Amino acid sequence: MSIDYLGHIDAPGHPLPLYSFTVPAGFPSPAQDHIEREISLDELLGLRLPQVFLARVGGDSMKGVGIFDGDLVVVDRAIEAKPGLIVIAALNNEPLIKTLCKDGDQFILRSENATFAPRYVLENDELLIWGVVLYSIRSHTNARA
Repeated sequence: MSIDYLGHIDAPGHPLPLYSFTVPAGFPSPAQDHIEREISLDELLGLRLPQVFLARVGGDSMKGVGIFDGDLVVVDRAIEAKPGLIVIAALNNEPLIKTLCKDGDQFILRSENATFAPRYVLENDELLIWGVVLYSIRSHTNARA
């Protein structure tokens, strides 16, 4: 599993049209008169800039929660990392995306793929939490952003 840091999201994005109808399985041509309002993705997703950054995931240790190789993740540095949340962390300078768990005083970084063993944070290990994963973004055209 690898993480490529892509950088911070700096400023509010360009507003996009938000249509006032639900998209059925067959997508009808949206007409201009169906536009309810314009909204930026950072507003829609509730992103709190400048604490948010993007990272690209490499590997399949998180596929059990729908995060796959090549996906982008939106990460917030300002959210407190609590057990049960998916985090971007560095364990002994190795960047990871894992579910943060705790058993008593023992922190565990758990993969969401049964073929990967959990990573126990030992007494002499250095664990840095870079942020909490808010969203994952996947391209459906097989072209990476």
